[in-house]
Amino acid sequence: MDAQLKNQTVLITGASGGIGSAAAWVFAAEGARVVLHGFRNVDAARQLVDELNKAAPRKGADEHPPSAVALHADLRDEDQVETLFAEAVRIYGRIDCLVVNAGIWNSSTTPIHKMSLTQWRETLDADLTSAFLTCRAYLRHLAAVPREDASIVLVGSTAALFGEADHADYAAAKAALVYGLTRSLKNEIIRLAPRGRVNCVCPGWTDTPMAHQVECDPAAIDRALATTPLRKIATPEDVARAIVFLSSTVLAGHISGAILPIHGGMEGRQLHF
Repeated sequence: MDAQLKNQTVLITGASGGIGSAAAWVFAAEGARVVLHGFRNVDAARQLVDELNKAAPRKGADEHPPSAVALHADLRDEDQVETLFAEAVRIYGRIDCLVVNAGIWNSSTTPIHKMSLTQWRETLDADLTSAFLTCRAYLRHLAAVPREDASIVLVGSTAALFGEADHADYAAAKAALVYGLTRSLKNEIIRLAPRGRVNCVCPGWTDTPMAHQVECDPAAIDRALATTPLRKIATPEDVARAIVFLSSTVLAGHISGAILPIHGGMEGRQLHF
């Protein structure tokens, strides 16, 4: 099916990671122009931009802008977020879709009674405050450049749906994003774009660099899949295709406020003592 995203501009935060980079490829295959945000690993985002532009060069040797660009910003800093959006708008004129994907997951197993305030704050800043600042900047852009349609897709986690022992900082941040932010913004965006939509995907275990430390442990995989009927780890493309679907006004134009689990039918977590 044609998602009709050709020549639309999509900004993807955390685009150097597994899900973000997969989403960039799927959007590019639909003919979209992609702005890839990176922070700690911005060089990977720049390399991905080179690959995307080689795969789908713009017609005309001197034509500007290219199909993809990479921009650097610390999304915990409101000035840098505003600069990120201003630069994307300078290059492409407007942003049609936003994918809020940036975030961290602390791989150390830390029950909350042993968790430092520093870790708690670092996770909430990276996973929730960054999402707030990113969505705020996009809604400000919609106010400045009015249009009928617009889309935000937030990337949550099954940790938001089921919790995650020893990672309560991550689960709390993602739950706030999935339930509080998604369902509030779906009602706010329509004041600026009457057909604007806000949705959320919640991946389970996905074969990304962030999950590789756990996935190397067969016992951890068994626990992760114990309540999953499909009995497999998701690929980044599984998540990316769902993001593109929700971003498309043609395919998902009457879907807003949806929380879409991408977890193979997972029904909960197996307790581990």
